[in-house]
Amino acid sequence: MSLPSYVVRVAEDTADREACFAVRKEVFVVEQGVPQDIEYDAYDADAVHVLAVRDDGVPLGTGRLLYGEAVAAKTGGDPAVGSLGRLAVAKAARGLGAGAALVRAIEDAARERGLTAVDLHAQTHALGFYERLGYVAYGAEFPDAGIPHRAMRRAL
Repeated sequence: MSLPSYVVRVAEDTADREACFAVRKEVFVVEQGVPQDIEYDAYDADAVHVLAVRDDGVPLGTGRLLYGEAVAAKTGGDPAVGSLGRLAVAKAARGLGAGAALVRAIEDAARERGLTAVDLHAQTHALGFYERLGYVAYGAEFPDAGIPHRAMRRAL
């Protein structure tokens, strides 16, 4: 049996964004119990959203890139550093490489915008995943939505 084929691309339209939000709801709200009112925020409107979608149109994963002056507070005050967040892969798609492909697509979007590094807040159980992709943890562990996290960064 062959693995399902998928593509990772920037979310281009309303249907793509809705697919991104559906994956986030499945993973964060339903699976992890994050309150829906904090899962979606004002940053979603200006973020670059990426989407992993199976050949038959089923969304498999998503993530977003925040950048610019409006989000510099999330990245230590440096507007040249982007913020990777809301990375989510549907349970049925885990282990297919979609998570790593989404991270690389977000990094590509960051490079296209002239950013020099990407920060993220990783759930502590996912530290190894991000370390394998070149991210380095810094600072103390902190809670976000009741889930332990660590800040991480990767220079581009």
